[in-house]
Amino acid sequence: MRLLLTMFGILLATSVFAQEAQLAQQYFKDGEYEKAARLYEKLYDDNPGNDFYFNRHVQSLLQLERYSECEEILKKELKRNPQKVHLYVTYGNIFEQQYKDDEAEEQYDKAIKKLPADRYTVIKIAQAFTGLTKYDYAIQAYERGAELLDDSQSFSYNLGELYRRKGDIDLMIKNYLSSLSGNSARLNSLQTLFQRYLDEDGYMELQSQLYERIQEDQENLDYPEMLAWVFIQRKDYRNAFRQVKALDKRLNENGSRVFQLATVAESDQDFDAAIVGYEYIVDEKGPTSSFYVDAKRRMLACKRDKITDGFDYQQEDLMELDSEYVSFLNEFGRSRATARLMLEHAELQAFHLNDLGKAIDLLNQVVELRGIQPTLQAQAKLRLADFYLMTDEIWESTLLYSQVDKAFEEDILGHEARFRNAKLSYYNGDFEWAQAQFEVLKASTSKLIANDALDLSIFIMDNLGLDTTAESLTLYAQADLLTFQNRFEDAFKKLDTLMTKFPDHSLQDDVLYAKAQIHMKKREYETAATYYQRIVDNYNEEIRADNALFALAELYENQLGDPEKAKSLYELIFIDYSGSTFAVEARKRFRRLRGDNI
Repeated sequence: MRLLLTMFGILLATSVFAQEAQLAQQYFKDGEYEKAARLYEKLYDDNPGNDFYFNRHVQSLLQLERYSECEEILKKELKRNPQKVHLYVTYGNIFEQQYKDDEAEEQYDKAIKKLPADRYTVIKIAQAFTGLTKYDYAIQAYERGAELLDDSQSFSYNLGELYRRKGDIDLMIKNYLSSLSGNSARLNSLQTLFQRYLDEDGYMELQSQLYERIQEDQENLDYPEMLAWVFIQRKDYRNAFRQVKALDKRLNENGSRVFQLATVAESDQDFDAAIVGYEYIVDEKGPTSSFYVDAKRRMLACKRDKITDGFDYQQEDLMELDSEYVSFLNEFGRSRATARLMLEHAELQAFHLNDLGKAIDLLNQVVELRGIQPTLQAQAKLRLADFYLMTDEIWESTLLYSQVDKAFEEDILGHEARFRNAKLSYYNGDFEWAQAQFEVLKASTSKLIANDALDLSIFIMDNLGLDTTAESLTLYAQADLLTFQNRFEDAFKKLDTLMTKFPDHSLQDDVLYAKAQIHMKKREYETAATYYQRIVDNYNEEIRADNALFALAELYENQLGDPEKAKSLYELIFIDYSGSTFAVEARKRFRRLRGDNI
């Protein structure tokens, strides 16, 4: 019975204590500092080892500006527990709140002077200074602590944090890097911090310090790995490859980090750098590497993209790339494993070597491959249908589009097939049926298909009823098909016929836009720019105006080498055409050209 009563008493006391602590916390939170001070004083008297209650008691008194009482409490506590040197920081703060700066500094200096060789106490005092934004004193505490503990790396990370708060980037980097020594697990977190707080000058300073550390400590592999990361952030992939290739050889790896870097460079469209990485795996690692086949395939894709995206190539480049595709397929065979490469090869044949016959043969082989993924087979069918359309095999083309539409009715692939079939009807002059299909496709889950369908739907609707024969729209659609078939001179003639027969027709801006697009395909950028400019100058209220303006800005940015002109055009789009689908992208590109950190 006595035991039960004792246990009941303990539970009751615990419950009362918990209620008092909760009530004190609520008083403090609500700003009722008088009540909070009384309760925290009682709680600390009952628990003399609890620093939280003591600090809250002092903070409550400070809020009440009862400075003398605070001083007495601190003197008493320091006399009772002289090892609590962090209280000198609180003592200094009491003086500072009374504008007694000299007395405050005396107490702060005393906190540093009385530091023991104890890691926990050093951190506690430094954190006390940090809480008061006394970063210089906090730095002194860590540096003094490192001396006492005879460990120069002990507080490097903490010092890095403090120098970051002070905005001293050089010393921030220095201390963060010091914290990496012997602690490789910190590499990723440091990269995250650097990515968040460094600008271009900061990265250059980091790069410089890493070079020095690599010279001083050649055994630490974290430094070259960090240096490679810096080069990647600066998009200097060639220098990044020097570091990762050296690490690959030194660690006797299978090329994994080189392959990963090559994919990063490729996604950033630095195809030359990506090719260097893939070639290293193919040439240095050879067929025994698990990345060999993928590296060879991606290298071909980069060479193709370099040609198709950059338009800076000679016929010899195309022939050499064609030979490499043939060599790859001869080495690895023509099967479902190489089906995507066969599709890419067919596109090279059709679009750049102008050999539609070979392209069609290749794609027919892809379509007939056993075990091929259905989506890849559908992509091959869509492209094959395009090529049949380019050779005027209309029936074969619409048959393939319809097959994909039926097989992937609710998928984006099916929507794409339906869109191309509708466009084929538009080419053939069946405008009403095509327009009805475009209306349905406006609801496609693919934003690109939906936008294109909307544009064509409005285009047909605007122009279909302007004359009883729809002859003008028919001529335009025929020119559109000829352009798709790369029969550019025939397309020009068709467009000229349209303008001759209908000189005052509302299609004038569309004709100019179509001609600009043809000149773009022919890489005649200066001529294309003049057509876009004519639309901007003379048809700024028409539907093609924002398209032409955006295309013109892209030309000046990418092909004509005038970023300032491009910047002004992008600005014009999001100011004068704020409702345009190009407005958001135009603003983003304007800010990038202006040098904003996006």
